[in-house]
Amino acid sequence: MSNIWYECKVKYRKTDETGGQKITTEPYLVDALSYTEAESRINEEMAAYISEEFKITNIKVANYAEIHPFENADRWFRSKVSLVAYDEESGKERKTNMYMLVQANDVREAYDNTITIMKGTMGDYTIPAVSESAIMDVFPYFSGDEGELEQLERFNALKASKPDSTPEIEDHMEFIAEAEEETIA
Repeated sequence: MSNIWYECKVKYRKTDETGGQKITTEPYLVDALSYTEAESRINEEMAAYISEEFKITNIKVANYAEIHPFENADRWFRSKVSLVAYDEESGKERKTNMYMLVQANDVREAYDNTITIMKGTMGDYTIPAVSESAIMDVFPYFSGDEGELEQLERFNALKASKPDSTPEIEDHMEFIAEAEEETIA
């Protein structure tokens, strides 16, 4: 998938704890290839949760490099990570900022989760900010079948290693198409 995240604002009537109803607008994230697909996906996802009418008021590309869900966490936090690189030509340190969306229960846990994510990083980095995000939920693209992903990876590897062997690739594509038909049926 593209890993382009779209923030979609959805306006709908919500029942609060006291039983009263109010109109609210909440942001959600979807993984999509285009604005059109993002709109389609958020409509599909929200229809499963909201029985009444709802309206999509805004869709924009979200500025998140990575999304990291964690178990037993219920809120989303925006972590600003500054990657530090040394520019040998100028002799100066250069910082590049990236933003991650991290799931946690509080700011401290979000900071700790960000540290956990960054453990394998070879370069230096700092975490100058962690703040709670207004994002209510994240809907990543998911095909639903892990076997399908393995077949696609094998197909891509085959295609990359043997670009001139068209008959093999076409046979493999037919195999994938048949597998998808069986999954759908």
